[in-house]
Amino acid sequence: MATFDVLLPVKNGIDYLAESIESICQQTYRDWRLLVLDHGSDDGSYELAEAYARRDPRIVVHHLPWAKGLSGLLNAGLDLCDCKYVMRQDADDVSLPHRMQMLANALDDDDELVLVGSLGDVVDASGRKIGILDMPTGQYGVLISTPFRTPVAHPTVAMRFDAIQLLGARYGVDFIGAMPEDNRIQVPGLAEDYFLFGQLALVAHCTNIGQSLIKYRWHGANVGATKYVDQTQVALNISRYLTESLSIMLGINSFDPAPFCNHGVNLINFNGRLDFTEEYREMRQMLTRAMPHSAELHRELSYRKVIANRSKPVMAARYFAHTQRFGVHHVEWRTVRSWLINGLKKQPILTLTPSGLTA
Repeated sequence: MATFDVLLPVKNGIDYLAESIESICQQTYRDWRLLVLDHGSDDGSYELAEAYARRDPRIVVHHLPWAKGLSGLLNAGLDLCDCKYVMRQDADDVSLPHRMQMLANALDDDDELVLVGSLGDVVDASGRKIGILDMPTGQYGVLISTPFRTPVAHPTVAMRFDAIQLLGARYGVDFIGAMPEDNRIQVPGLAEDYFLFGQLALVAHCTNIGQSLIKYRWHGANVGATKYVDQTQVALNISRYLTESLSIMLGINSFDPAPFCNHGVNLINFNGRLDFTEEYREMRQMLTRAMPHSAELHRELSYRKVIANRSKPVMAARYFAHTQRFGVHHVEWRTVRSWLINGLKKQPILTLTPSGLTA
């Protein structure tokens, strides 16, 4: 049994697969097994992975074209694991050489830690840095941000395998079971990571290391680029589901997180409505009862107050005051900027209608 099993799903990822596999082979931490999960590639990805497996017995390739969606593929991978920690890697991303060692250190040092992610550098198709993955850090950062955004970057993650087995945690399914059975949802793809990690955050200790440990590839084929509206809708559904689940678990009143969500670093437009003061009051009331009183909570409430008023002068003034007290976080600034300066948006701000989000 290796300390780490690394799940690397791939479907027609030949352009970047070799670099991704090489980044695992070059880890300073040596006790690992790489499980390449091929989802029916026909571009040579399977054959390339097999060539690596012939050279290194720690690499095992599984041909799983029957798996249903990315959730099904990753769950099949979890069923194949025999390890202490399970780590994720995408076929177009690159782990820095010390990534695995840093994740091992964090998990070894805290027996209660179930999931650990990190920050990352965003690179383009040629490997040029074009941005950063800015994730919540601190002891409670992941938990407190969970109602509003994906709290962990999927390809940065490692999880304590016996803990997720004990919880029955799997991608795409409700494993905490707070919601009535008839109302439970499944997430086969698009935001399966958010559904898994958000639930874990509600019932276990999860955190992010405040260092960049991967190069996250952003190119035209990313799901976030090709299915932006659908992915944001699924993420919003999950935000609402997780918030309602938490309220049921604690027996307290819930709130609608939609006005405060910044999935894809964009706010949601409510047909021009600007003032969400009452919604902010409800949100603050629940979070102060549900979340640990901490520096992370104070910052989160301060930032969500910034975006509770969409008047550009008011938002700008509130954001300036927020940064004077708490400093600048990249994702917070990008969200505010996307609303204040429309021409700088990489993705359109979506409008919430009775039938769902529209561009």
